[in-house]
Amino acid sequence: MLVGLLVSASCALAGGEVNPMTMKLFSPAFGASEPIPRRYTCDGEDVSPPLRWSGVPDGTRSLALIVDDPDAPDPAAPKMVWSHWVVYNLPPGMDGLPEGIAGLPAGGLDGINDWNRVGYGGPCPPVGRHRYFFRLYALDAVLPNLERPSRPELLQAMQGHVIAEAELVGTYQRHPAGGPVQ
Repeated sequence: MLVGLLVSASCALAGGEVNPMTMKLFSPAFGASEPIPRRYTCDGEDVSPPLRWSGVPDGTRSLALIVDDPDAPDPAAPKMVWSHWVVYNLPPGMDGLPEGIAGLPAGGLDGINDWNRVGYGGPCPPVGRHRYFFRLYALDAVLPNLERPSRPELLQAMQGHVIAEAELVGTYQRHPAGGPVQ
């Protein structure tokens, strides 16, 4: 069952005019605000979930994807946003990424996650149920090679270039013995 979360984003056009754009981001593996299956976490195979999207606006020159957890380390007292995946310069004609992607398509570039490595690092919360935000950005530019940027560095480079955004939120909580709590 394909379930997704639709997010409408406003796009600033020339002259400051605002044009509402709609992109959808979803996963065949989990629905909006639903638990992320164990397979895609540190308790499972730690492979990236399949992602699909639609509604990429005309004028998009590249796509960026950021996956992060704003509940780190403890949802009761969050202290940081933990980055799980940072990808940019994906071709605008793509409509998704497969499960367990091993290499990005031509032109796509990796950033660095908060484990200080490239690629996907799945949910692995130390305590509590965390939220994981998958955000897809449509950009009006192809960014220069940023040499493995962190999430904040990529967000800074994207400033002024985001024309639409879509978001999918999943959750995950570990059992004290390391297994998932569903």
